Amino acid sequence: MKNIAFYLIVIIIVGCSNESDITIKKFEGSPAFTASKLSLITDENKENTDNHFRFNVENYKLGDQTPGAIENGLANSAKGQHIHMIVNNGPYSAYYNSDFSKDLNQGSNLILFFLSRSFHESVKNPNAFSLIQINSDEENSESYDLNSEFLFYSRPKGIYKGDDTKKLLLDFYLVNTEISSNGNKVRATINEKEFIIEEWTPYYIEGLPLGEVIVKLELINSNGELIDTPFNPVERKVTLQ
Repeated sequence: MKNIAFYLIVIIIVGCSNESDITIKKFEGSPAFTASKLSLITDENKENTDNHFRFNVENYKLGDQTPGAIENGLANSAKGQHIHMIVNNGPYSAYYNSDFSKDLNQGSNLILFFLSRSFHESVKNPNAFSLIQINSDEENSESYDLNSEFLFYSRPKGIYKGDDTKKLLLDFYLVNTEISSNGNKVRATINEKEFIIEEWTPYYIEGLPLGEVIVKLELINSNGELIDTPFNPVERKVTLQ
């Protein structure tokens, strides 16, 4: 009986993932969409413009499936390519049409819009995003400098099930900054395991345990110090089932 109990313990230990199993790997091969463009249309004739947004989308088809979406092993939206909308670095909302509305909180709202592939990888060309601020309450609002350096969290997000738990997309959006081996960087901490990212590109996260996963992203300078900019750092909890 003692031997049986010993082997059961060994099996349980071997079968459990830990921090050392977690890896990130550069994800390559997506269509580049270098000519795609997202432009916010300002319509002063609309009575309610605080939460209604209309875009001109060029060289990019919302609703299409991105080539390679099935083969790459990432969670994919059946509704196709879309626009990610991030308010104050919170979880994004996805929109599959170029005209949509969203309720905003009272106060300051720093909003990033960008084109997204059907498997939620952001399009990273300089014309594929729009950054704006909307203040719903001028007396109790903070003014952000839109020329500041920004790091926005995009993926992973939400709940992953089945095969979608094997590879998670790690993706973020940089505005007014670059990262490199001798400049700014992104520090990603995934279940307390730290990675230093020096290239703005998507990554696979693999080796994650089932259950709750905590992902923290920080924009840091060349000395490893946190850059003083709004909504930095940012942290999310996702669930693998």
